[in-house]
Amino acid sequence: MSTILSLAPQNVWKHFYSLTRIPRPSGHMEKVTEFLINFGKGLGLESFVDEAGNVIIRKPATPGMENRKGVILQAHMDMVPQKNNDTIHDFEKDPIETYIDGDWVKAKGTTLGADDGLGVAAIMAVLESKDLKHGPLEALITKDEETGMYGAFGLKPGTLNGEILLNLDSEDEGELYIGCAGGMDVTATLEYKEVAPEEGDIAIQVTLKGLRGGHSGLEINQGRANANKLLVRFLREAVASYEARLASWEGGNMRNAIPREAHAVITIPAENEEELLGLVEYCEDLFNEEFSAIETPISFKAERVELPGGEVPEEIQDNLIDAIFACQNGVTRMIPTVPDTVETSSNLAIITIGGGKAEIKILARSSSDSMKEYLTTSLESCFSMAGMKVEMTGGYSGWQPDINSPILHAMKTSYKQQFGVEPAVKVIHAGLECGIIGAIIPGLDMISFGPTLRSPHSPDERAYIPTVQKFYDFLVATLEQTPMK
Repeated sequence: MSTILSLAPQNVWKHFYSLTRIPRPSGHMEKVTEFLINFGKGLGLESFVDEAGNVIIRKPATPGMENRKGVILQAHMDMVPQKNNDTIHDFEKDPIETYIDGDWVKAKGTTLGADDGLGVAAIMAVLESKDLKHGPLEALITKDEETGMYGAFGLKPGTLNGEILLNLDSEDEGELYIGCAGGMDVTATLEYKEVAPEEGDIAIQVTLKGLRGGHSGLEINQGRANANKLLVRFLREAVASYEARLASWEGGNMRNAIPREAHAVITIPAENEEELLGLVEYCEDLFNEEFSAIETPISFKAERVELPGGEVPEEIQDNLIDAIFACQNGVTRMIPTVPDTVETSSNLAIITIGGGKAEIKILARSSSDSMKEYLTTSLESCFSMAGMKVEMTGGYSGWQPDINSPILHAMKTSYKQQFGVEPAVKVIHAGLECGIIGAIIPGLDMISFGPTLRSPHSPDERAYIPTVQKFYDFLVATLEQTPMK
């Protein structure tokens, strides 16, 4: 039995433990949806799944609180499936194995799923409690947030009745978020006819791994290495100096995770093998030198593999490598009026080349719609010059802050009363569902907050234990002090 069951508050951690037992990677919501519906119905509460696959559970106001504004408690049910290269884990079947390391809860070689499992667990604790004071409550637990916010996008007007939305999906306790960046998925594709390798060539697979990765919004400003951007530096030099030809490339697997691993198969004349292996060693040393203050040791290795049947034609290969090399990645601009907060960024997230098709996926973010358009247009221009078809999908506007929000004022006052300090009020460079839900339900008064997490979207994800109690206590106090209608 997991030792996290002994942690406080036990009514939150027990539900989080239950969630770790249920496979819930994005795109595979069947088991967790059934679990949540059964949980709500087991409490005798109205519980249903809407057309988009979101779980909605309603709890009436406690006696004497019927005249309070209705509150929507919102979190997402899916988690990012990331694991270390040497970890054997099937996210569609296996539970997450947790352990306590000092003041942190971590997972064994995988993402923890505290993003947003702790938000869901807190909602479950509120729904289950018989002694909390609160007005009318609605739990909105959304589907597939991590891959495209599909549940939030699919929410229909009129489904919910609440006037206040509390999003339990941010990662710094003591901070109240009142705005977030918008985003756009940029996908570049190209089909080509493979050509046969040159006679006498050999095949080498290069593998880059060991990077920290992380959340492409929250941690994009920390200077972490992007596996795709490192690998293209090697490939460009290998092509230019050692007659290398690209056969295939696989890098990254989630749009909103900084890619931690990438590998490619190249062919070269047999007589160039030794020099190419020297380039691999040189690049490994160079990458570690450049990122020594940020990354743990980066591994870049090469091995001989079977010669593939086909490779990318030379002209197409050169254009692809040049476009990937030139592609904007990382922070483009900070918010001019809030210079410690990222305004605009992009994540060169996923590259798949091989078998006659190239596909490159990028997540662009900005809290400025005009800068988002500028960034996505520049990315489109970059890949169009390589002859690729570029599509923009899944776009959503940022959540614009309202410093005069009644629930913000109430929560600032409540936090100061409970903990003796003012909470920080911030805008986050990540895609919270508030902006989408707020566009569907105009007039919602919204705040996002949560316990402290670090490195979500990577196997280093961890939850800071002391903040979970504070987060839950603050949630309870907020519900008790909800403004009148």
